[in-house]
Amino acid sequence: MNILSVKNLHACVDDREILRGINLEVNAGEVHAIMGPNGSGKSTLSSVIAGRDSYTVTEGSVTLYGKDLLAMTPEQRSWEGVFLGFQYPVEIPGVNNVNFMRAAVNEHRKFKGLPALSAGEFLKLMKEKMAYVEMDPSFASRGVNVGFSGGEKKRNEIFQMAMIEPSLAILDETDSGLDVDALRIVAAGVNRLRTKENATIVITHYQRLLDYIVPDVIHILYKGQIILSDDKSLALKIEEKGYDWIVNDRG
Repeated sequence: MNILSVKNLHACVDDREILRGINLEVNAGEVHAIMGPNGSGKSTLSSVIAGRDSYTVTEGSVTLYGKDLLAMTPEQRSWEGVFLGFQYPVEIPGVNNVNFMRAAVNEHRKFKGLPALSAGEFLKLMKEKMAYVEMDPSFASRGVNVGFSGGEKKRNEIFQMAMIEPSLAILDETDSGLDVDALRIVAAGVNRLRTKENATIVITHYQRLLDYIVPDVIHILYKGQIILSDDKSLALKIEEKGYDWIVNDRG
């Protein structure tokens, strides 16, 4: 089943075109990795799919299960099943993880026509999902990402993903700033959430993440276009040769 379809997507910010005709198809059960040099448009693509309003789509289409994603607000996209893990997760002072996640989970349940979880049901679910990323229970009462280390923030995002259970998760440089142990824990959480019904897009610069989260397809994004797609062996070639060999081969 096709989950995400991106066709001839062009997008700009401040009249500067960044995406120049992206084509991408993601099916249920798949993990796709998007790699590319700095400034190639990787984070822009994730932001456009999630609905960040600082980007303007000038051409093309993006659909989720055949529905026009570009016509939806960011909240609607989330309710429909899109989750974005940020490269730099933000802090939300004054709002603790329990209240933040309970509001988010119950909004998703409301959209699906399900009753809100009781306090007891929610806390049981939260404890279960926190274990996915080896989070200490004390984090539940702390402000969202406030005072968290880089690794703790990334774990918190995967915990949020586990609570929401999105159809399409987009992880923008989840490995950024993680040591080996934190990377292993975060990747294990992502893998545990993988099913035949959902899909994941992993945006990364480095092969090391793909040793833990093994993609079905790797796409190379360069100057706003996907110029090459291949299996996981492509990441090893990038590690060895960099991106220049792809560009040079294209003439």
